[in-house]
Amino acid sequence: MNYNSLQQQVPNKLLADIAKALDGEFTAIQCYEVLSKQAPNKDIRDRILEIRSDEMRHYQIFSQIYFSLTGTQYTPKMNVNCPTNYRSGILHAFKDEQETVDFYHSVAREANNSFIQQQFMQVSFDEQNHAVWFLYFMNNG
Repeated sequence: MNYNSLQQQVPNKLLADIAKALDGEFTAIQCYEVLSKQAPNKDIRDRILEIRSDEMRHYQIFSQIYFSLTGTQYTPKMNVNCPTNYRSGILHAFKDEQETVDFYHSVAREANNSFIQQQFMQVSFDEQNHAVWFLYFMNNG
C-alpha cells in the first residue's frame, strides 16, 4: 500500500476518529479473546476467534493509516471493561459492532481522502457481518 499520498494537512477530527477506531479495535481484540473462552461450544468459540482475527486486521489497517498521517505509532487504550460472562459479552459485542458500523460510515463520509474512505467502508462491511453473527449467538447460543 502506498501511504505517501496520505501525508497532507490532516484534520484533527480525522486523527481523533482514527484514534477512536484504534481504541475500539484494540478493545474488541482483548474482549473477544475473553469471550471466546466463555463460549458454550467449539463452533461459537471458533467463530468468535475468526471475528477477533478480523479485528486484528482492522487494527493493522488503521494503525498503518495513522502512522502514515502522523509519522508516529498510536498507543491504544481499552475504551471499556470486557463483560464478565458470555451472555452480557455477546450482547455488548452486538451493540458495539452495530455502533461501529455507523461510526465507520460517518468517518468514511467525512474523510476527504478516497483511500481512507475506502478502508473505513471495507472494514464497516466486516463489522456488520460480525454484528449478524453476535445476533445469531444471542438467539441460538
